[in-house]
Amino acid sequence: MELILCQAVQNLGRVGDVVKVKPGYARNYLLPKKLAYPATPANLKRIEQQKVKALEQYEAEKTAARELADKLEKASCTITVEVNDLEKMYGSVTDVEIVQALAGEGFEIDRKAVLLDSAIEELGIYEVGVKLHPEVTAKVRVWVAKK
Repeated sequence: MELILCQAVQNLGRVGDVVKVKPGYARNYLLPKKLAYPATPANLKRIEQQKVKALEQYEAEKTAARELADKLEKASCTITVEVNDLEKMYGSVTDVEIVQALAGEGFEIDRKAVLLDSAIEELGIYEVGVKLHPEVTAKVRVWVAKK
């Protein structure tokens, strides 16, 4: 029996995939839980239209992310921290502080989008990655200076 998946099913497929399963699995599990619907010609046509719309939306998001990445590449932010007599920082600079500094520059970035391997613990200039889209990552220059 051929079905179109409404939701991702482990070991079977993703949303929109046309899968062939045994009638009992479809009748007793997939259809009652509304995880799939029959692969009729009308449903196949509808899912193709949805895939086209989803692809267009994906490309539009990717274009917007590239434009934002170009702006971020040109921008930089400065984070001032307190240091002791030996120029050692009290604490460290985390992704939250980087997001706040970018917000001060006019960029609204999600904290989870900042690609920081570990917290910044020394003064200096750092290149920090910001993942804006699955295919678009921007590099932002972060200056860590003493107060």
